[in-house]
Amino acid sequence: MSSDVSPRRADAPHHVGFPLRLDLRGRTSLADDDAYLAGLIEQVLFTSPGERVNRPDFGSGVARLVFAPSGDSLAESTQALVHGALQQWLGELIRVEGVQVTAVDSRLEVVVDYLPLRATSPDQRRRVTVSGTGGPGGLGGAP
Repeated sequence: MSSDVSPRRADAPHHVGFPLRLDLRGRTSLADDDAYLAGLIEQVLFTSPGERVNRPDFGSGVARLVFAPSGDSLAESTQALVHGALQQWLGELIRVEGVQVTAVDSRLEVVVDYLPLRATSPDQRRRVTVSGTGGPGGLGGAP
């Protein structure tokens, strides 16, 4: 008895891609583990608390800081905010190794260094960089 379904390859993507889109065949786009985790981090950073009806406390609130007075205090508060939000929402998937924040005028750049908890060695550290400005399409808007 043969099956038309081939066994899943270990290296095949198996997460729904973010943002949701179609691939060249018209099917839902899939993502590997690295792209999936990067997408989750972006979702936490780009979502403002209160934005999701069924989970009103989800998100980081980073968008509120874009127009705050820049300086060391903004960078420090943003680092703490991002680290806490990622730990709260993705703590079962990643270990946040570091967060660096750069603020120039009304632009923020957030760099997150993390280690997937499924990683087998420290060499598997990853980095996600997110930057944006206030207003539509900025940090807190659609990535």
